[in-house]
Parts: sequence; structure tokens; C-alpha cells
Amino acid sequence: MIKGGNLLDIATDNDPCLKVRASEVADINDATIQQLIKDMIATMYNAQGIGLAATQIRKSVRIMVFYLPETRDDINHTGVPLTVLINPTVEPIGDEFSSDYEGCLSVPGMRGKVKRYQKIQYTGLSVNGERIDRVAEGWHARLVQHEFDHLNGILYPELMAEEDRLISFVEWKALSIVSP
Repeated sequence: MIKGGNLLDIATDNDPCLKVRASEVADINDATIQQLIKDMIATMYNAQGIGLAATQIRKSVRIMVFYLPETRDDINHTGVPLTVLINPTVEPIGDEFSSDYEGCLSVPGMRGKVKRYQKIQYTGLSVNGERIDRVAEGWHARLVQHEFDHLNGILYPELMAEEDRLISFVEWKALSIVSP
């Protein structure tokens, strides 16, 4: 657990809070916002997730936390350290897409195939108010787009092609898919 972080309940797919577009954070130094970030990190790690948006814990503010383990980094194989992104923006780079299975802490036990931009640029503020400006590809880009969608009230099943269906985690594992 993160020092000073409390574990919070994660909203699941039918919760109305997941359908709301989150508001910009006005003051990142506000004690409530700083505590929320600690709580989000603790909650994400406790749930064994790699990303969490504030809307998933019923807080309608534009904050996401994420990290990408080396084993899931299909481009650089170095992973992405824990990142707090406040008031993020996401812009596609190019028009190349990839489709792969995604899971979500708010859609427990399920996986679905989602088409996403292969390469993006994202910006935002760190927990300390420093500007973050990164280019991401592959799973790094997929992870950021997934969490960004949460901040806009979108769950990944809404982005799946009509011919695809949600499958259980057990079915997904049986497909011998390497990607998470």
C-alpha cells in the first residue's frame, strides 16, 4: 500500500459515475486532490491494475494514474514508471491502429478487443505540477487512451466492434494470448 493512501471502492460497469465527463482540476496543490492521488495509487496497486482514473472511484476530476510493467511494454521493453497525469490531453500521431484485448477494473473478470491508435502524444501535469509531454506507442499508448476514455465517461466495451463480444478472463486465458 502507498504510504498515506486509503483503499477505495472501484465502481463497476453499471455505476452512473462511469458515464460522466470529469471536470478539470483547478488546484493540484489542494490537500484533497493530493490525498485523492495517494488513494488512487493505493487502490490501483491493491486491485492489481496498471491504471485507474478518478471517475472509477466516483471522483469526477481529470486525474489518472498508471504504470506499465516491462513485460507488457511491447515497444521499448523497459516499462513506464508510475505516472500521475492531471488534466491530460491525448492526440493521435498518424493513422495507424491496432486491435487487442483489454481488461478493466470497472468491468471485472472480462476482456474485449478494442481498436486504438498505435501512437499518441499525451500531456498533463504531474503530482508536483510539472508538465508531462510524452509520445507513447503500443501498450503504453493503449493504456493512456483507456484511462483517458474513463475521464470522458467511456468504457471500453462501448468501443468494441459489433462483431466482437466480451469474453471472460478464463476464455481469454484459454486463447493463449500473450498481451494483457
